[in-house]
Amino acid sequence: MPQQNTIALVYDFDGTLSPQPMQEYTLLPKLGITPEEFWGRVQRESADTVSERMLVYMRLVLELAQERRVKISRRDFRAMARDIRYFEGVEDWFPRINAYVKRRSGGRVKVQHYIVSAGMKEILEGVSIRRWFRQIYASEYHFNFQGIATFPKVLITDTSKTQYLFRVNKGREALTESINEHMPEGERPIPFHNMVYVGDGMTDVPSMALTKKNGGHTIAVYPEDDGHDRAVCVDLLRARRVDFIAPADYRPRSQLSRSTELLLDALIAQIAYRAQTGSCRVEHGLDPH
Repeated sequence: MPQQNTIALVYDFDGTLSPQPMQEYTLLPKLGITPEEFWGRVQRESADTVSERMLVYMRLVLELAQERRVKISRRDFRAMARDIRYFEGVEDWFPRINAYVKRRSGGRVKVQHYIVSAGMKEILEGVSIRRWFRQIYASEYHFNFQGIATFPKVLITDTSKTQYLFRVNKGREALTESINEHMPEGERPIPFHNMVYVGDGMTDVPSMALTKKNGGHTIAVYPEDDGHDRAVCVDLLRARRVDFIAPADYRPRSQLSRSTELLLDALIAQIAYRAQTGSCRVEHGLDPH
């Protein structure tokens, strides 16, 4: 039986760790098209053809690249990541959270970070914070024998994000591993009650709902000066989709930091409590669960 002493922090990326969609920092300038024009074309085609919006944008990127004779290799995608900007404090957040959990638990609890994004994995693999993530799940391209992106091979949408939460939950993190077989709750490396999902809006609702339904915890963030995005997060709070909301300020002593640390304290205490009650049952010849 796994110890179940690991906390998973699972993050959306666009709007959660970074203020703008990653394509607006990277691909769109390279392709010479404004965000307004690009996303407008995606929205119109998606509506006119009743197509999956994420698939339309991935295909449109390739068509524009071909039309404008811009070759995009895996290396190019990674290099573009240097232009991505983050919310305040993001780059120091992960080692600080790791140190906090280690200190508060006396080293008895571990924490792992994951990204689940509808954005592009090839870009995310080049971000400056990459080393802090155990896994990054995002949409991917197939690259031909010349190393050039030719068509989408993995597509992550708002609803399909939930698959990856089960991968974290069951410890079957490779896409080649099936998550469909039944696994008893006591055998899952990271139970949902040890999981925290961090997102920024309505696109995260399926993941938030799944996490909350299974006993996990959710956080919604918004740009401090954006009244519309704050109102969306308030709606999520009203509907009990999230435990709390806060400005996307990841610096020490921010509202987000204080609330997250309080939540981590609660999870650390719950892990210690379950370990103690399990040990008590084993001591008396009973099933620990």
